Amino acid sequence: MAHHAGTNKRLAVDRIEHIGYAALTDLGVEVLEGQVLTEHARSIKNDNELNAMRCAIHACERSVDEMREIMRPGLSEAELWAALHAGNIKRGGEWIETRILASGPRTNTWFQECGPRIMQAGDLMAFDTDLVGTYGYCCDISRTWIVGDAVPTDRQKHLYQIAYDHVMTNIGLIEAGMSFADMTRIVHRLPAAFRPLRYGVLAHGVGLCDEYPSVRYPEDVEAHGYGGSFEVGMTLCVEANVGAVGGADGVKLEEQVLVTDAGAVLLSTYRYEAQFLC
Repeated sequence: MAHHAGTNKRLAVDRIEHIGYAALTDLGVEVLEGQVLTEHARSIKNDNELNAMRCAIHACERSVDEMREIMRPGLSEAELWAALHAGNIKRGGEWIETRILASGPRTNTWFQECGPRIMQAGDLMAFDTDLVGTYGYCCDISRTWIVGDAVPTDRQKHLYQIAYDHVMTNIGLIEAGMSFADMTRIVHRLPAAFRPLRYGVLAHGVGLCDEYPSVRYPEDVEAHGYGGSFEVGMTLCVEANVGAVGGADGVKLEEQVLVTDAGAVLLSTYRYEAQFLC
């Protein structure tokens, strides 16, 4: 501290154990919250970071292929999720932040972790990777599939199309220099029936895990909004959760993008379900 800061004894720390905190304060160091500083510092990715993230995304998407290969009626949600976990580990990945995979009626409402439920033909099955992969970088995408060889119902197609349009339209709105508040003002709105169960944010930063920023929906901005702008080099996940209160099922989609001078470009490339889209 004396070498780098002279008489300044204010130290911002991102994470610290109690013993370390006590030792610093005993030495007269004023320990401050450093997470905001580190999150802002991490929000702009350099070329090496982007290459590492592309590797993690590639490994994740190949693991998702392996999930698709084994998915069938009669398989449990947990068994399907295990394929993603195994695929990540064998490709040099590290860990998965959550276990969010749900099928059938468990897809609505969102944020239910996988369990022993046996998937049935015609169920929707949705998952969110939240995966820390190769080189320690995160791949956070979501997809929704139909179990078995069933043809999607009109309701399922309707939910999927709304979610797809929501994600793609919002990706197309992102521009370098645009404030988060301006994005909130012009964001593609979900139909009113689906707003109560919308996802918590329309977009969030991603790097070593979920990071700064969080871009809010209009209905949340007064309570949770904050300042900032999209900048070249930011990596983001743009999300949609579409399900009505009391609805039979729901659709979750999410895409990972990079902010460039030309707008947001896709980093994740995993295919969507053509049979759901018009």
